[in-house]
Amino acid sequence: MVLNHGVDPGLVDRAHRCMDFFRMQLCEKQKAQRKIGENSGYSSGFVGRFSSKLPWKETLSFRYCPDSPNIVEQYFVSVMGQDFRHFGKVYQEYMEVMELLGLSLVHGRAYLRDFFQGNDSILRLNHYPPCPKPDLAPGTGPHADPTALTILDQDQVGGLQVFADHQWHSLTPIPGAFIVNIGDTFIFNIIS
Repeated sequence: MVLNHGVDPGLVDRAHRCMDFFRMQLCEKQKAQRKIGENSGYSSGFVGRFSSKLPWKETLSFRYCPDSPNIVEQYFVSVMGQDFRHFGKVYQEYMEVMELLGLSLVHGRAYLRDFFQGNDSILRLNHYPPCPKPDLAPGTGPHADPTALTILDQDQVGGLQVFADHQWHSLTPIPGAFIVNIGDTFIFNIIS
């Protein structure tokens, strides 16, 4: 958990308010439906990843590339229309701040420049609607992050767990804290 990170709480609040996307009618959300083989778009779960219980969640994912100005804003406008330009501006700013935070957490910008050169970041918004049968559907099943670095902004609902020392531990939400996961891609590249 990272506290005192310097990220403007107002920006985090604006990003949370833009998650109103998930309150829209399904036909509106499906305008951004993720296409097979793509990382960006709306999805109502990852049914193929889990065999025993289906995940009870919705996601909206989109790319960020520091070399492509306004890429997030352009994505929202092209997929959802002009009414979503504000969403794109908020998440563009959010991604710029998260990139700086991520780079500062691991040896600084110069150390990681070559490692991340030519690669994009993905922002994934996860929404876990109330489930009528929670014993039959996890929010997200057990998994390892395949990415290099995950910076998670956990809401106050709770439910996040990490596996350490051969057991699952619940992480109590702390207002303003970010959870940082070092992913498989980063671990593999540092070790090799």
